[in-house]
Formats: sequence, C-alpha cells, structure tokens
Amino acid sequence: MNDNNKEQQSLQLELPQNVAQGEYANFAIITHSSSDFIIDFARVLPGVPKAQVKSRVILAPEHAKRLLAALQENIMRYEKEFGPIRIPNQQPATIAPFDLNKGEA
Repeated sequence: MNDNNKEQQSLQLELPQNVAQGEYANFAIITHSSSDFIIDFARVLPGVPKAQVKSRVILAPEHAKRLLAALQENIMRYEKEFGPIRIPNQQPATIAPFDLNKGEA
C-alpha cells in the first residue's frame, strides 16, 4: 500500500450540525477560469423572479474532474439499484453545445 492510500484511509471528516442540514438547490451554474471551476448552487421557485444562490463551491480543475468521475460512478450505482433517472424533455446528450452539422460560423 502506498502513502497516498494510507492518507485517504485515515482522513476523518467533521460535519457540523448547521452544514449537516444541507441546502436545497434545484439549479446549478458552472463557470471556469484557467485555474478554477466555480459551481453556484441556487434555488429557483415558481413565481419568484430571482434565483438565490445558496452555496458556491470553488474547485481546482483536477478536483472538478474527480468530482465528475465520482458523480458518474454514483449515478451508475443509483440507476443499477433504482432504475434509470429520467429527465423530462431532455434532448439527447451532445459533446459540443452547438450543432456542428448546420455549417454556421
């Protein structure tokens, strides 16, 4: 066992009561710079014109990629146990945020 594995196994987390309650968020905005990824978690409510950011998480690019992998793994586990997660009106996923076949500049 290498030193990195020993460090990961001995890590203990403290979860303060005010954090353990969590914050409900149904909307997230992700931005990035060359050195950071910023994820703002917000709550959007019907009839309220302004969404309020409830939490901001700032990650190094390496940690953002680790978070992506951890989310993918946990979603796969969830769907294996409970079935597919359905998202209403979702278009098939694409790699690019635009259609490359349109020929527009």
